[in-house]
Amino acid sequence: MIGPDKVIVPAAPVHAIMLAVIHASAFPENEAWGPDAMALSLELPGAFGLFSAGAGMILARVAGGEAEVLTLAVAEPARRQGVGAALLDAAMAEAAVRGAAAMFLEVSVGNEAARKLYARAGFAEVGRRARYYADGTDALVLRSPLSPRDAAAAG
Repeated sequence: MIGPDKVIVPAAPVHAIMLAVIHASAFPENEAWGPDAMALSLELPGAFGLFSAGAGMILARVAGGEAEVLTLAVAEPARRQGVGAALLDAAMAEAAVRGAAAMFLEVSVGNEAARKLYARAGFAEVGRRARYYADGTDALVLRSPLSPRDAAAAG
């Protein structure tokens, strides 16, 4: 469970630099999103972000009754402390409030830690994108249904 010192708050384009720093601490240099990508993503129709300062961040968007996780990053020192799960749960709740009935995301077949996190959150494989990532690995397309319970959690 995320500790009391790791509060999750909404992200806005003004937070783009901080979000990019968290993202860079969690991804290889060639995969990290910069501040411009963060700000532009948050300005997309239906997009929203959540973060815990210095610990983790998630960007998602809702359109047509479906939600998509754009990116999720947890800084190395904050891993295995429930930050990723708390961010994902909060994003699922927010997506449900915004009218999404399901949430989708992509994850590398080689990212075992993320795959376990998503499985615990109720995501199941619904597709595969061959050689999706820069290193040539496949992406698994995962889906989780969202429920009124998720929306109530955002309460």
